[in-house]
Amino acid sequence: MEESKVYALPDLLKKLDKDRAAGKKIVFTNGCFDILHRGHATYLRKARSLGDLLIIGLNSDASVKRLKGESRPINKEDDRAYILESLECVNYVVKFGEDTPHELLSQIKPDILVKGGDYKLEDVVGREFAREVILIDFVDGYSTTKTIQQMKERD
Repeated sequence: MEESKVYALPDLLKKLDKDRAAGKKIVFTNGCFDILHRGHATYLRKARSLGDLLIIGLNSDASVKRLKGESRPINKEDDRAYILESLECVNYVVKFGEDTPHELLSQIKPDILVKGGDYKLEDVVGREFAREVILIDFVDGYSTTKTIQQMKERD
């Protein structure tokens, strides 16, 4: 059985100490990743290509509900984490309950912080904790909100 890639923050920090000592370049991104689609997969593969390890900060169910509304998330955080950790490009998943990953980033201090192209550099939360911030364009036509809307329209 494979080892889980989902870590509590203290355990992740210990792993990252070893990874840094081995000279690994650490990339971080975060999100809700509620209904994983091609746009997510493309984004995560591009993010991973920027370094040696990709960490996903995953919003908890409570934070997704606050950010996206009462009807979200569709998938529970443990299920979302399981799907993310099954992706080859993902090395670590860490859940967080705040609305932003600011506290997480203050401790992880990645080499590269990646966000979607809908952000402006000056608006990226936690950018002061990363050596570099990179924005990756989204794949047109893919959106969890759009997918949910299409499913509702079909009913």
